[in-house]
Amino acid sequence: MLANYLAVALGALFGVLARVLLSNWIKKKWTVTFPLATFIVNISGSLALGILTGLSLGPRLSLLFGTGLIGTYTTFSTFNLENSKLIRRKKGTVFLIYCGGSYLFGIAAIFFGCSLGKMMRIMIGL
Repeated sequence: MLANYLAVALGALFGVLARVLLSNWIKKKWTVTFPLATFIVNISGSLALGILTGLSLGPRLSLLFGTGLIGTYTTFSTFNLENSKLIRRKKGTVFLIYCGGSYLFGIAAIFFGCSLGKMMRIMIGL
């Protein structure tokens, strides 16, 4: 049981660091009304979770990478906060593109990642 908690904690440490570093880099590189940093983080996290699911690596590695790393890398609360800011600022079109695009591309990334993970699993013989 303790090993499971440690796996989640270790993954979480690296997930949150990856999110902060990538988000800050994107925000410095591109200044746009669209919440690009969170969008990229969440879509890439969906792809990564899909790959992990397709690989079927087992419970401990799923806790480390899925719950810990990807769980803290992606950010649903920031997604909702940014959507509420877009609504308050009367950026309806940007809100619809961001919200709809996040769900559409996020789900597509999960499906693509699962297929990719299954192919990788076959290729490496798991």
